[in-house]
Amino acid sequence: MKYCSQCGESVEIGIPPGDNRERHICPACGTIHYHNPRIIAGCLPVYGDRVLLCKRAIEPRLGYWTLPAGFMENGESTEDAARRETLEEACTEVEIQSLYTLTSILHVNQVQMIYLAEMPEPSFAPSEESLEVELFREEDIPWDQLAFETIRKVLSLYFEDRKKQHFPLRHVEIDSNGFNTARVHD
Repeated sequence: MKYCSQCGESVEIGIPPGDNRERHICPACGTIHYHNPRIIAGCLPVYGDRVLLCKRAIEPRLGYWTLPAGFMENGESTEDAARRETLEEACTEVEIQSLYTLTSILHVNQVQMIYLAEMPEPSFAPSEESLEVELFREEDIPWDQLAFETIRKVLSLYFEDRKKQHFPLRHVEIDSNGFNTARVHD
């Protein structure tokens, strides 16, 4: 950030009084500009013994497979965002079951929330954001063509949990070196 969105003057980086983190501060008008993590919401849609994946039609990772997910919009709940992203990317309606993974991606300032969701029927299609949409059994997942390591982790946890038919909330933290913490909340 170079300029204040309130008055247009140049900003400086410093620690405001009473704070403990560096922030962009406008010396002209005193505005403190906070930058907070972005929330990504999505679904792990399940139909029978298969999961729904979308092949990305947009960057980043164009042409790679992922779960339907994207940035949350203002004025919507995380569940609404997950349903909307699934409809936008896979042209399908889902029934949210529960929050399944909460991933803090520290090095890019993102929080990813993936909901376990049931597909009432196997009706889906590609959209402007997806080249292909397909249901996959565990043995058919294109593991070497997944777009993001977070999606690989979610799918691995799901297939592990499915064997026990127990799907606890999982909290994962990722730093620039990879996965470093995973907690289970029953």
